[in-house]
Amino acid sequence: MRVARVAAPLRQQITENLRRAITEGRFLPGQRLVERELCELTGVSRTSIREALRQLESEGLIKIIPHRGPVVATVSLEEAAEIYEIRAVLEALAGRLFAERATTEQRKELQAVFRELEATLKRGDASEGLRVKSRFYEILMRGSGNAALMTFLSSIQGRITMLRATSLSHPGRAAKTLQEIRILMGAIKARDGDAAWQACLDHVRSAQAVAMGILRKGTDDTPTRSAL
Repeated sequence: MRVARVAAPLRQQITENLRRAITEGRFLPGQRLVERELCELTGVSRTSIREALRQLESEGLIKIIPHRGPVVATVSLEEAAEIYEIRAVLEALAGRLFAERATTEQRKELQAVFRELEATLKRGDASEGLRVKSRFYEILMRGSGNAALMTFLSSIQGRITMLRATSLSHPGRAAKTLQEIRILMGAIKARDGDAAWQACLDHVRSAQAVAMGILRKGTDDTPTRSAL
């Protein structure tokens, strides 16, 4: 008997819930994901869980280990450095293109989400701050008007979010993040593509410096988390 496939919206919701559990640290790097337990947690079938896990594997958030099954992926120093190199260039290009191409409505939307990000980080809500910052970048990508750029960034977005996830707890990082993004917002307001490029580049490099320091200090039994 053939099992019916889960409707796309439900499948996407399951995938997003699992993705968020990983990027927010509820499932830790190296942790085994047991299908039966995931079914109990989500209330859906194993077929649905397997479809979601396949998607997360393609995003680099989980790995399938022979004779063990799916586990949450870990990010090595080398992998983190490579991801930051790619992220720096792609986000800098997105910033430049947004400054030069975005519509008035897109600029207003980005400003509104930035104000929300300010409020969220100032009250110390790391999990919500992570979600809001992801929305900020979604708007930035859309406003760039470059579909290929969005595709490339989407392919590594899960790992970017993992690396972005928690050095909000690092002393002073949240305030520094806001300071860096204010500079970007100023460049966007001035429609200065070169300044927006540099602001994005500086922001990613600053996050990378914090992240790599945390990764170097990490131990095998301490979950690795990083910078906004």
